Amino acid sequence: MTNSAVFLQPAFILQQRKYRETSFIIDALTRDFGRISLLAKGVRKTKSPTAGLLQPFRPLNLSYFGKAELKTLTNVEITKPFEPLQGVALYCGFYVNELITCFLHKYDPHPEVFELYETCLSCLLEPSKIEASLRIFELDLLTAVGYGLQLDYDSHNKTPIRSATNYHYNEEQGPLEAPDGKYSGKTLLALKSRLLNDSHTLHQAKLLMRTVISVYLQGKPLKSRSVINQIMNHL
Repeated sequence: MTNSAVFLQPAFILQQRKYRETSFIIDALTRDFGRISLLAKGVRKTKSPTAGLLQPFRPLNLSYFGKAELKTLTNVEITKPFEPLQGVALYCGFYVNELITCFLHKYDPHPEVFELYETCLSCLLEPSKIEASLRIFELDLLTAVGYGLQLDYDSHNKTPIRSATNYHYNEEQGPLEAPDGKYSGKTLLALKSRLLNDSHTLHQAKLLMRTVISVYLQGKPLKSRSVINQIMNHL
């Protein structure tokens, strides 16, 4: 990444941390340049008009410059009206942000992930769609970065997945028919079609995606998932 200046790049803030007395270092997902790091100088000053804009889940246009990995932010604009995430949806949004941080390398463009992210945020606004939208985003994110799930056929006998049959799932091979399999063919086909409409299918899909993500993260725990579990246990 050698661009010295970028203007009005569509972006979302993924996370930020304080830097020195008055600044932030920001991790952002951009449409055309992937995940980037930005130095936002002076935005924590009392009269700074920018600090309030640099929040997660807001559709922004960012301008910045620099040839080093850490760019310098020069301008921020909100691009369109938005509805803020609240309650459980807010924490689910942070989970999605953490997934992106874990799976996308910096300065590796994935415009399709940017579009998937926008769609996921919109779905999180509707409580009835939260579970399904998270599973679909997980599946599509893994596909975008080269870890797509094989959901078409039994890896052992090469027969199409059958709705009434149970399967184990091997991350390297795919579904394997087994009487004691954890996942029904119905769930695998629902994931393939991105149509997750009932609670049992959603539960199995959650278990499968959690297992697969854990394998690719080599067991690294996700902080946001722990927080969400604590919240849900107290509801």
